[in-house]
Formats: sequence, C-alpha cells, structure tokens
Amino acid sequence: MIDLLQKPTIVGRKVILRPFVDEDFPYIEECLKDPELLKLTGSDSVYNRETVLHWYTTRNEQTNRLDLAIVDPVQGCLVGEAVANSYDAGNHSMNFRIMIGPRGRDRGLGSEATQLFLDYLFFSTSLCGITLSVFEFNPRARHVYEKLGFVECGIEENDLEFEGEWINSILMSLPRDVWLGRES
Repeated sequence: MIDLLQKPTIVGRKVILRPFVDEDFPYIEECLKDPELLKLTGSDSVYNRETVLHWYTTRNEQTNRLDLAIVDPVQGCLVGEAVANSYDAGNHSMNFRIMIGPRGRDRGLGSEATQLFLDYLFFSTSLCGITLSVFEFNPRARHVYEKLGFVECGIEENDLEFEGEWINSILMSLPRDVWLGRES
C-alpha cells in the first residue's frame, strides 16, 4: 500500500499543484457545472452542493489517494484537479485522472500539471505504474497521454451512453521504467 497522507505543493512554470483550500470551492463548482467537462469525464450532471463541499473538504485527509488542486498563478485561482486513486495491490499501480475547467483550457496547463503530478508519483513513491481511461471522444486528452508515454492496453466497449450513443473508453498504462527512462 502507498501512504499518500503528505500532500505536496509542486510549482511548475505554468501551474501550481497544491492541497485544496476553502477558497477553491467556487472554482471547483464552476468546473463541475461546465458542460464540456461533464461530457469529457462522463460525469452525471446532477449536482449536490453539500456532497461536493464535503468531498473536497476531506481530500487532504486521505491516505490512500492523492488529490491536488491545479492552480493558474496568473489568474490566481483553481482551474482543475489531478488525482491518483484506486490503488491496485497486484500491480502496485494507481489510476490517474485530471479535470481542467473552462478557465484552464487550451494553454498547456493540463499537460504541465499531468507531467508534474506523474513526476511526483514516480519519484516520491515506489509505484510500478499508472493507469487511466479516456473516452474515445476526447482525442485532445489521449494525445497528451500518448505524448507523455501512456500506451493503449485495452478498450472498455460501450462504457458511457452519451446523447443516445455508446462511447468506448480507451484504457492506457504508463510503466515506471518508461516514465523514468524518457527524455525530458
């Protein structure tokens, strides 16, 4: 098992990854109500403010996952989140997901946040790999993942029904040795 109680602050050129603070909540709400984000993450559009507030106020206490706010220092606010969760003991790996809201899109913030987060996971833990899934209708995210070394390892067919159509989910993985051996 991985102990992820320590929540780091990681400063990049474009973003800061840090533990959540109370002032993030209005920006989290903005992200979670964004139609594009709801589509690309396959999220349910039903929103319960109390449930969401409780969820985010407990993230910093979790020892079995790492949830960090993605902050754009230029705007001085949260633009998304990066998460490692679902520890797989058999493979000594975790799942990765990222959410970038409307204030953070199309400026490379998600790419940098992903790279910083993966660096932290592979250099600060003994994890053997990171997995993720991305819906077929999100080629922008898939391109970023492939550029960082993720490879397709499976397909979950008909994983999401969206506007009357079934969407496949592409399963991807990134082994530790691939990440550590890449050219920066």
